[in-house]
Amino acid sequence: MKIILNNIPEEGLSLHFHRDGDWFRNLLPKREKHDFSLRNVDVSCTAKRIRENVLIDGNLETIVASNCCRCLEITQLPVKSTFRYTFAPAKDGDTEEEELAPEDLEYGYYHDDVIDLDTIIFEQIMLQIPMKALCTDTCKGLCPYCGNNLNMASCGCHADRINEKLAVLKNFKVSDNK
Repeated sequence: MKIILNNIPEEGLSLHFHRDGDWFRNLLPKREKHDFSLRNVDVSCTAKRIRENVLIDGNLETIVASNCCRCLEITQLPVKSTFRYTFAPAKDGDTEEEELAPEDLEYGYYHDDVIDLDTIIFEQIMLQIPMKALCTDTCKGLCPYCGNNLNMASCGCHADRINEKLAVLKNFKVSDNK
């Protein structure tokens, strides 16, 4: 979804749109592997023009499907986010790198009087996805010996096992030499 600045009326522009789960694939780098999928993304936002700047307030809702990092089962993570951006015209030739402060993350630039909302929406979704998705906070994961999902059933294979690499430490004694 692109906003053309000349199409924003003086009272502002209200937008409501829906994206299917595959719209984000062309926003990912070609070689990057993604291990999640999105269900329908619903977005509502308002764009208000203040001279040459544009203020965008909005919210989005979607569901992210990803594998639990402990048990590898598919988990559904609801994502709800509000966002606010201020856009200004891009300056030509300013490619110097500088460190961003937290308030700079809500500030962007537009080129050729067009703002691309898809990149903003995708960025907001990516910021809401946890680094390690869990199906539940109490997920027990997989048994490291037999691979059994410990959330479904318990196994007794790991209770009596001792790692042979660490068996030498069983006889290790610490002396108290003062």
